[in-house]
Amino acid sequence: MTERESMAVDVVVAGAGPAGLAAAIRLKQLARDAGSDLSVMVLEKGAEVGAHILSGAVIDPSALSDLIPDWQGKGAPVTTRVTSDRFAFLTRKGIFSIPRLFLPPMLSNEGNYIVSLGQLTRWLAEQAEALGVDIFPGFAASELLFDENGAVAGVATGDMGRARDGSKKPEFAPGMELHARYTLLAEGARGSLSKSAIRHFDLDRDSDPQKFGLGIKEIWQVDPARHRPGHVEHTFGWPLPNDTGGGGFIYHAADGRVLVGFVTHLDYSNPYLSPFDEMQRFKTHPHVAALLEGGERIAWGARAMTSGGWQSIPRLEFPGGALVGCAAGFMNVPRIKGAHNAMRSGMKCAQMVFDALAEGRGNDLLQGLSDFVVAGDIERDLKPVRNAKPMWERFGTFWGTALAGAELWMQTLFARSPLGTLGHGKPDSQCLKKAAEAAPIPSLKPDGVLTFDKPSSVFLANISHGEDQPVHLRLRDPDIPLTRNLPDYDEPATRYCPAGVYEITRDAQGTPQFVINAANCVHCKTCDIKDPAQNIDWCPPEGGSGPNYQGM
Repeated sequence: MTERESMAVDVVVAGAGPAGLAAAIRLKQLARDAGSDLSVMVLEKGAEVGAHILSGAVIDPSALSDLIPDWQGKGAPVTTRVTSDRFAFLTRKGIFSIPRLFLPPMLSNEGNYIVSLGQLTRWLAEQAEALGVDIFPGFAASELLFDENGAVAGVATGDMGRARDGSKKPEFAPGMELHARYTLLAEGARGSLSKSAIRHFDLDRDSDPQKFGLGIKEIWQVDPARHRPGHVEHTFGWPLPNDTGGGGFIYHAADGRVLVGFVTHLDYSNPYLSPFDEMQRFKTHPHVAALLEGGERIAWGARAMTSGGWQSIPRLEFPGGALVGCAAGFMNVPRIKGAHNAMRSGMKCAQMVFDALAEGRGNDLLQGLSDFVVAGDIERDLKPVRNAKPMWERFGTFWGTALAGAELWMQTLFARSPLGTLGHGKPDSQCLKKAAEAAPIPSLKPDGVLTFDKPSSVFLANISHGEDQPVHLRLRDPDIPLTRNLPDYDEPATRYCPAGVYEITRDAQGTPQFVINAANCVHCKTCDIKDPAQNIDWCPPEGGSGPNYQGM
């Protein structure tokens, strides 16, 4: 076994997203105010902070204001205030706006900002480093370390310089062990260490299955005559069928750019559905096509997001650390916002960790952390909307949205619901029909102007994966794609993956082969979530690999 070097720190954070950076900043703020010293290290698997961050994004700035009250004076890239807001239902050719009078106040975007979450995390990293946080991009936390009592004692980074077969190349460098008194997992939706911790400590035993959506986003430079800085639109309906949740978003950002995206809820049932194709189809709607006419697509990306909400939040604390942010799932699905709750979870977790460190503790269970973190702002944000997603699941998009709207008005007016808390039922991986029971969905032929294919889209993600490194998409049973998924579901991985990672090819004798093009992976985690056999484990590749999103 290769010997690894080690380093001891007070707190190690896996993931330099909004939650992880908010936790690190708050820890150092508390140490500064107390006149104490605290070593905080943040590991980021992307080549740079923000490289793997993808979100819409319209943010609620309240958590940012609590973390850094003078964020405007410090030059935070949060400048495009929402000026107008529209929520609409699409048919194939028509668009029907929902009157503002009918929308619950909690869905208003007044006071919110259109941002690049990647740029915001880069700025947060600068604030963290100014406080003394050590941030190491290009180092993927790939393994949990345990002490003799079974508590998490830190993380190990992945090896660098291994060949595809696992052998050591001349430039091989072993990973490093970071021993910490507390370890915070802030990897975002379906993080590999978070998934491991949830399973190992049975953190989700009292919660509903987590639910997910796949968000696919493009940035367009549009005709200035069509650009409306600060305008926000959310749509539901076409092109998805009524039994499939999701919808589109259009955000008019600064500098003539429009952020266009589409979210497909991953509890869809038709194995022939391709979220990538539905995103491209969405742009052919006359309303969207008119906006993009004459424009240029300059960026593309995809990322899974949590959508289970209140009833799917697992227990956060485990011996030696905690889950923060979307590793646990704090997305408000009706508002399509989660960054503010992610940051709040990181800040409140930091408070409890700091108090424990001040008492000389470490590698123990932070009793009561879950209740402490979710109480207050997070509970007020998530609990009132908890039944919206289950209603979509039960009644479909049209009636589910109408009933969810009525439920949100009840919460607004009476702060309660006669329905209590509805459950989610099955995890997304168990929602597919067999291929024989489903109708094939015609694929969309891209025109290269408004609609595009997967290879040209992946190109815009600026992906960097060494071809000669171990495949990070690992099959528990290599036979299942061909012996189970292909005959039962016509191998849905070839369609649910937005980046063309998975293919079925045939040799000269017509024998099918399952091919994994790992170098195409944009780290969206959809395969880890949606595979009906739960046979695919997404694991971190070499640190620095993957997309390098700019402005996303």
